[in-house]
Amino acid sequence: MRRTLAGAVLAEDRSVAEASVAERSADPPAERMRTEFPFLLPRGYVDRGGTVHRDGVMRLATARDELVPLRDDQVRENPAYLSVVLLSRVVTRLGTIEDVHTGIVENLFASDLAFLQDLYRRINQEGHTRAAVTCPSCGTDFAVDVAGGRLGE
Repeated sequence: MRRTLAGAVLAEDRSVAEASVAERSADPPAERMRTEFPFLLPRGYVDRGGTVHRDGVMRLATARDELVPLRDDQVRENPAYLSVVLLSRVVTRLGTIEDVHTGIVENLFASDLAFLQDLYRRINQEGHTRAAVTCPSCGTDFAVDVAGGRLGE
């Protein structure tokens, strides 16, 4: 009798487990993690031909992105150069330029470099590109997306 009872219990447990799997598969798919962030530079990178490149994409940094520059000779000589090397690794596109390297980052205007440094910090430490701001006229608090967008958004 115990075998029959144990068999019945196992069958019941199996059907409960199968029902649980069916319920889980009916759940809506999980939200995908955002790994790339479009941006719009305040001034823009001016290439040799005079073309201004303002829009771009920055991806999330990996541990490797943060470790590899530490072995770079220029970073060892000048620790301030770390941000140039790091940004050249994570900015995947700048206008029509898809090979963003240290030479391009070095030639950004200071305001654009500061913008990218802030964007890097926001997406890699805070996980978003929104900033809390206050309207200087009315004092209303609201959030803006510092990565850019169309005017008026």
